[in-house]
Amino acid sequence: MGSSFEKYQKHRLISSYFSVVISIALVLFLLGLLGILVVNAKFISDEFKEKVVLTIYLEDATKAVEINQLKNSLILAEYVKKTQFISKDAAADFMKNEYGENFLDEVGYNPLKNSIEVNLLADYVTAKRLDSLSDKALQKNFVEDVKYDKDLVTLMNSNVKRLSLWVLIICGIFTLIAVLLINSSIRLAVYSKRFSIKTMQMVGATKSFIRRPFVWHNIRLGILGGLIAISGNAVLLYYIDLSFPEFKLMQQPTILIGALFTVLAIGIFITWISTHLATQRFLNLKTEQLHY
Repeated sequence: MGSSFEKYQKHRLISSYFSVVISIALVLFLLGLLGILVVNAKFISDEFKEKVVLTIYLEDATKAVEINQLKNSLILAEYVKKTQFISKDAAADFMKNEYGENFLDEVGYNPLKNSIEVNLLADYVTAKRLDSLSDKALQKNFVEDVKYDKDLVTLMNSNVKRLSLWVLIICGIFTLIAVLLINSSIRLAVYSKRFSIKTMQMVGATKSFIRRPFVWHNIRLGILGGLIAISGNAVLLYYIDLSFPEFKLMQQPTILIGALFTVLAIGIFITWISTHLATQRFLNLKTEQLHY
């Protein structure tokens, strides 16, 4: 009879540990998935921003040395990603290939201008920065005009800000759900040991002494659950990247690995806090309150 009861208790304990690990793993898996989406959303938005071109049109009489000086000054600027000189002949060839007919035959001469195309780093692609760069370039007497798609830049930045706000809200909601679910699972596990906690307290054990094994045990469960979640995220990430390579999910492996291990750290932290609070609650209860 005693052996059967011990087996029942052991099976119940294992089931309790298993449910805690699975709860932690599922919640952290969803949190990790959201983190991957956030990282790649930032990467994709930066990719779009850095494709915005500011074109500096040059006078026909511009000397090669002046063009090189302008290019070098732009390359040295901290906000410029790359520059490219486009000759008027190259521009004409591009238009011929693009539209399938040679417009020069109709016009009789090449009306296009030599130009320098400038791509900025994503953080600097704002209307204010581009206007400032345009004004600075126009101060050169050999620069005829500067153009970029201002409406596109304004719309892009507005949408990125809106998307960032919603991502922040969703991250907050998911984190709150993670805290509540993990806390609930751990409280149930500690609740099953409430009589043992009170017994140890009655024989003179200090609160920190009683709390310590619970904390370390649940941190280990949190680490196990976190590793399961990271493994699931890694497998899912691999198959998405394999099926949809155009998403370029693996372009920033260091940041992705950092995001996944941040999720693991969050899981450990939530587990530690939840266990600390749960054991503290039962340590503060009176003996007659343990049955409620």
